[in-house]
Amino acid sequence: MDLQLAGRTALVTGGSKGIGRAVVEALADEGARVAFCARDADGVARAVEEMTAAGRDVRGASVDVSDGPALAAWVRSCAEELGGIDAVVANVSALAIPSSEENWRASFETDLLGTVRLVEAALPSLEASDAGAIVTISSVSGREIDFAAGPYGTFKGALVHYTQGLAHQLAGRVRANSVSPGNVYFPGGVWEGIESGDPDLFAHALGLNPTGRMARPDEVARAVVFLASPAATFITGTNLVVDGALTRGVQL
Repeated sequence: MDLQLAGRTALVTGGSKGIGRAVVEALADEGARVAFCARDADGVARAVEEMTAAGRDVRGASVDVSDGPALAAWVRSCAEELGGIDAVVANVSALAIPSSEENWRASFETDLLGTVRLVEAALPSLEASDAGAIVTISSVSGREIDFAAGPYGTFKGALVHYTQGLAHQLAGRVRANSVSPGNVYFPGGVWEGIESGDPDLFAHALGLNPTGRMARPDEVARAVVFLASPAATFITGTNLVVDGALTRGVQL
């Protein structure tokens, strides 16, 4: 299937590792020009070097999405450099799981407001595109109560609601969908840390998935890239669960 991404432009937040990086790579492999950001300047530089060496058309910047003016300035500069924006992927999360006031605040500023600010800054460019698309990264923790109930799960659920609202408000102009991954394992990721730091929790989480494994970032990225692409022209307001049958709830 031709995803019709050749020559298109896309922005990805949190694109230096994990799901975000896999999304950047997959978009670039389809011929898109991609700009991404992440907080860690060294990590961004390393990711750009590695992806550019592999022949991908990417550029990166160190941006904290909880800093509204900095995020808006980055979006504007990308739109100017790339000649417009066809798709944005809001991927950053504070990964704030324990229920403390600090974590509630961090989740609000990063997961929710970081997404809202990205969308609002990019919206003029997305509306000017003939294939404008928004994809937000939620989580299965947003649709069921699990060990991440609290700040993380609450704001992941809010992202789905926000995104489906966008789909209705922008219908016919810009598409908006969310992707809810299950547990995703990658070097340097949260589950690798849990595997060594809390082996009982890791074993429990692994045992819940009937596939017997966790997802790879590229498996989630393929779903994201399809929804961001012009190939998905009539899909909007959808929350696509990518969890290997981890969750038991029925999506109606």
